[in-house]
Amino acid sequence: MPEKDITEKILEDYNDVFADLVNVLLFNGERLVQPEELEDIQVHSQYKADDDKIHELERDVMKKWRRGNVEIGFFGVENQTRVEKWMPFRVIGYDGATYRSQLLEDKEKISPVVTFVLYFGTEYRWYGKKNIKALLDIPKELEPYVNDYRIHVVNVAWLSDEQIELFQSDFKVVARFFSNKRKRINSIQDETVIRHVDEVLKLLSVMTGDHRYEAYPHENANDEVHRMCEVLDWYIEQGTERAEDRVTALGKILLAENRKEDALKALVNEEYRYSLYAELGI
Repeated sequence: MPEKDITEKILEDYNDVFADLVNVLLFNGERLVQPEELEDIQVHSQYKADDDKIHELERDVMKKWRRGNVEIGFFGVENQTRVEKWMPFRVIGYDGATYRSQLLEDKEKISPVVTFVLYFGTEYRWYGKKNIKALLDIPKELEPYVNDYRIHVVNVAWLSDEQIELFQSDFKVVARFFSNKRKRINSIQDETVIRHVDEVLKLLSVMTGDHRYEAYPHENANDEVHRMCEVLDWYIEQGTERAEDRVTALGKILLAENRKEDALKALVNEEYRYSLYAELGI
């Protein structure tokens, strides 16, 4: 995946999406945070994917919650495609930096900082430790003096249907997609209109490692309505065409090498077919 331009928005950068995430995931759908009450904090907004090409110390997304002249607190969101063993230490570092920046402002009151991790895995729930004490080998003599720190992890693909229905922003589309992906549901009758089309597709591309989403034809269609069911139908169609091309390429190579028995076996045995893909680099 090419490194993402730091000036480019990611989905959670939009206040309507960020407020929706906070209200559903932290407040059970109660609309306590309004989009206009959120202020951007200067961080580099980038996805941290599995290809090791992006290495940022900054948070993924950070917002200040202010109601009128009253500063209420700070929210941070981290996106994860895989379980990271040391995540509690990363989060305590992020939160500590935000508290430190408030101290440097010489404020009369320090506002609370809340960070939650969006985990987009679909094969298993987050199995990593969620507090730093669980990651430390603490001598019993020191146990009473070591402070703990706990992280909040959201298993996006395991959100219930009731929770997903609480979303009012484009994240509803994202949550439904990953829930269906976990359940291996390929068809979707979701008429939800996508507001931030480009950002939703980029998130799906990065979090799934499948770059077909980036090719969805929407660049010059600002006035068009894009629904999730249309996007998914297009995606499945592209996958079918790619699969057919792959089978055709395999058959041509095997026949050229006079491996007729392998070609016949590959047509009826999917596991054997994929082993030949790996062998021949298709």
